[in-house]
Amino acid sequence: MTGEDKFRSAFENKNWNEIKTQNSWQIFKIMAEFVEGFEKLAKIGPCVSIFGSARTKPDHEYYLLGEEIAQKLTRKGYGVITGGGPGIMEAGNKGARATGGKSVGLNIVLPFEQTHNPYIDLDKLMNFDYFFVRKVMFLKYAQGFVVLPGGFGTLDELFEALTLIQTKKVAQFPVVLVGSQFWTGLVDWIKEVMLKKEQNIHEDDLLLFSVVDTADEAVNAIIEFYEKYVLKPNF
Repeated sequence: MTGEDKFRSAFENKNWNEIKTQNSWQIFKIMAEFVEGFEKLAKIGPCVSIFGSARTKPDHEYYLLGEEIAQKLTRKGYGVITGGGPGIMEAGNKGARATGGKSVGLNIVLPFEQTHNPYIDLDKLMNFDYFFVRKVMFLKYAQGFVVLPGGFGTLDELFEALTLIQTKKVAQFPVVLVGSQFWTGLVDWIKEVMLKKEQNIHEDDLLLFSVVDTADEAVNAIIEFYEKYVLKPNF
């Protein structure tokens, strides 16, 4: 079904039985994704979610950096969770696999771009139809977020995490942005416009994330956080 077909279908008149039947089956499908996710991921132990662009090539500096971060995290006893696709996600799973660490992939079914990468442990590979279910899994089972340069999806995951921490809907956990050259423009806008000009956030909200450039700095940010705070479940 094309985008135009979906648009036209949304405005077609439907009777109540059609609506009820469609919505009821959708609810069961959503529930099934939650149940499968909880059952598979409940036993994985401490993990860090790594985010970044699906379009980053294997010879790019950010791909290599993501791979290095994953290796260093697994050597510290953390598993790695990614979105399961190519690019930075593949780098994270590849780094975890290289050191024998847990390599988790939460793949999303898309009409383009996304197929799961070959570095995920097969018993830890999941495929989702719903982004919001997948988001819960990233948050619920991760003790930290490492965010490398990416596009809209990466920013979506980043601000979802910051919002939930800010509103205290989840326990605080480290959010580490990697690559100051990429993130500086966004961070400056947050400081100058959101905070100083519009006063839409509090100054303390700037402490919810850190910006680093190296793999050692990223891993140390995770380790140092848990030296100061008691580890608590995210939900």
